[in-house]
Amino acid sequence: MSQRDNPTSHSYFSQRLRLHYLDWGNEDAADMLLVHGIHDHCHSWDWLAQFLRRHYHVVAPDLRGHGDSEWTLGSSYAYLEYVQDIAQLVRQRRLTPVTMVAHSLGGTIASIYAGAFPEAVKALVIIEGVGIYPRRAGSPSDRLRGSIDANHAFAGRSPRRYPTLEDAYQRMQDTNPHLSPEQARHLTIHGSNQNEDGTFTWKFDNYTRAPRPYDISDEDMVTLWQRIECPVLIINSRQGYPHRIGQNDSLRHFQNATLREIEDAGHWTHHDQIDACADAIARFLGVPA
Repeated sequence: MSQRDNPTSHSYFSQRLRLHYLDWGNEDAADMLLVHGIHDHCHSWDWLAQFLRRHYHVVAPDLRGHGDSEWTLGSSYAYLEYVQDIAQLVRQRRLTPVTMVAHSLGGTIASIYAGAFPEAVKALVIIEGVGIYPRRAGSPSDRLRGSIDANHAFAGRSPRRYPTLEDAYQRMQDTNPHLSPEQARHLTIHGSNQNEDGTFTWKFDNYTRAPRPYDISDEDMVTLWQRIECPVLIINSRQGYPHRIGQNDSLRHFQNATLREIEDAGHWTHHDQIDACADAIARFLGVPA
């Protein structure tokens, strides 16, 4: 399969869910997986993928409950469920050894996968990855009751409907003022669905917002980070979010990690400073910028 300017859409199954991914061609090259963050979708990588596809066979999945992948029913959106889906895609498409570039929630998922399967990951780039948050106060019963109450509230909540695509676009632009109008419109078009009444809603499942009373523990997360054998590049924005991987002395948990901080960028570094982000990745991977 040769290089192409636009990716092709494909599906695979994980735990009986039909999940979607994009394939940018160039299958004779080394494999690369791009993993997006919460409430994003595979097309959020389109600008960076245009550069990376020159050097890699780039695959970009939609996480469960996001983009054009199915929503999970009857269970929470836990880290471990996302990791299972990534492991299934890597195994089914035979992508090992794979280079992973991941953002936000995707950075956490990729780091867990790389710790569980260190032999499968050749290099790892984490952009504003979700790190370890301070522990929430309260007993186990408080956390469990809070989660149950939150899920009950979500059952009665309808996704916000925007009268026109232009209204959804304006919301996207307001949420991240760093985006150019072209970027905001592209992300809105690929990140929304038109309803039967003509209104627009975002593609992601509202239940992805629900708190998880239990998931992988901080101790297990650190143990997995310590098991990562490949080189790791952590890219954080100086104006990004707190508690990112690489902050709070978390860099010490990685055997071979480099931290790069980028100025004048918010949480979506690969959108806000695409050239600086691409240059940092190129230097790390040893490919032409």
